[in-house]
Amino acid sequence: MTAANLLDFDLEGLAAFCERLGEKRFRAVQLFRWIHQKGASDFSKMSDLAKSMREKLEISAQVTPLTVLSRQDSVDGTIKWLFDVGQGDAVETVFIPEADRGTLCVSSQAGCAVGCRFCSTGHQGFSRNLTTGEIVAQLWFSEHYLRQKFQSQQRVISNVVMMGMGEPLQNYSALVPALRVMLDDHGYGLSRRRVTVSTSGVVPMMDRLAGDCPVALAVSLHAPNDELRSGLVPLNRKYPLKELLDACLRYLPAAPRDFVTFEYCMLSGVNDQPEHARELIDLLLRHGVKGVPCKVNLIPFNPFPDSGLTCSDKTTVLAFADQLLNAGLVTTVRKTRGDDIDAACGQLAGDVMDRTRVTQRMEALRLVTTSPISWARIEKKP
Repeated sequence: MTAANLLDFDLEGLAAFCERLGEKRFRAVQLFRWIHQKGASDFSKMSDLAKSMREKLEISAQVTPLTVLSRQDSVDGTIKWLFDVGQGDAVETVFIPEADRGTLCVSSQAGCAVGCRFCSTGHQGFSRNLTTGEIVAQLWFSEHYLRQKFQSQQRVISNVVMMGMGEPLQNYSALVPALRVMLDDHGYGLSRRRVTVSTSGVVPMMDRLAGDCPVALAVSLHAPNDELRSGLVPLNRKYPLKELLDACLRYLPAAPRDFVTFEYCMLSGVNDQPEHARELIDLLLRHGVKGVPCKVNLIPFNPFPDSGLTCSDKTTVLAFADQLLNAGLVTTVRKTRGDDIDAACGQLAGDVMDRTRVTQRMEALRLVTTSPISWARIEKKP
């Protein structure tokens, strides 16, 4: 019998597993705490579990970590890990420390099938979905590594963002149990406001997430009209802007925040002109009855080979932000963190076997994501 990876289970799943072992639910709670709150993987050291249960676990279960292939530390405190997820694939996870929070950027897939023009992951193609255990293992390892590093008994990671490799909502069945582990008070106890799922706009799954596990929502927008967005984000051809914004409005009543975050990668001469800002203002303020309650994050683009794109200059970005602010849209501009270790937005690197183009092994991957970095808020208020 293959041993079950206990990182694959949320609390309900673990309770069902324990029942199959002939154990009561409260034992699952104890086991869940040992694994996630204490970072334990050795059943023999779980002292408040009955010896008979520990013996059963030794035979039928394991806590399966990801192998760390490398770790890099930035001068600004950012840490980047490269994790081996097997089958020739590796993904990265980034920790970004700030004065009032510690944010972990987590991957949900090896590669990505969405194929956004400004994203190197889309160029490398899609390998496979990560399992729930592989998603959770990124947090499990990082949290307990950081507690040891900082000699802290308290939680170090206060925010998790599903903004690493992959489109989270295209790995929905593995994503939702992972989110529940993050939110569970017996696990990591994170607030729904502090767990964010970023999506390029998988409309049906946005609706399901609102009912199953509503957390903060970030939408990769990147363009103010369908023609331009379809060229940048091919998924827009299936779920155009009207459908996407309608889904955002449906999501908000269940959301822990009263706004959606829209991410907008600034591409020189492509989507950064004054007319694009005016279109974006009209789109967000006039959609539906009262517009879409939102914040807009402007993200500097980090170029990668063969993209054919360059980043908007600082003057253009600030002028664009000023237009949005003057119209009443709350707007932020990201500043890079960890760029000395290629951990800034658009600089994550993985190693992925592209199983959508099986004959080709991609090299020198430079992942463009919406990975979290410190906000540089424009001082001018709307």
